[in-house]
Amino acid sequence: MTLPLTGIVVVALEQAVSAPFATRQLADMGARVIKVERVGEGDFARYYDTEVRGMASHFVWVNRGKESLALDFKHPAGRAILDELIASADVVVQNLAPGTADGLGLSARQLTALGCLVDVSRAQRVGLDTSLIDERQPAWRAGGEHDFGTADHSDMLLS
Repeated sequence: MTLPLTGIVVVALEQAVSAPFATRQLADMGARVIKVERVGEGDFARYYDTEVRGMASHFVWVNRGKESLALDFKHPAGRAILDELIASADVVVQNLAPGTADGLGLSARQLTALGCLVDVSRAQRVGLDTSLIDERQPAWRAGGEHDFGTADHSDMLLS
């Protein structure tokens, strides 16, 4: 049986839960999902617990069916590899901290110039409205160093 997204290539610059969960749905429908992780530490959610062969159970669940690549795309050689991946991709998904993608040359306009046909971007925390951030809850820090983890995803924004 051929799945509906067979032949679609997705490059995912993702971590934590929101974007990995979204791209897992694409993988389940037949897309080839290439998860790009940081060299050394990878996706920080990998180590929330150690229930599945030393990795977090939810990490294994939301990343099933994907290929994974550790890449330092701030280094010229790593960036060249990332650019090649993006040029061959149909979709790019990222949930980098707000402003990070633009600073790395990965805005929607820049991705299109690299040859990406579609940009399905930023699963953000609560948008740019900082009045929704509660400083007392570590998962909602204004500095943006935490994703919303296991919070309700109904307020996930796609832009």
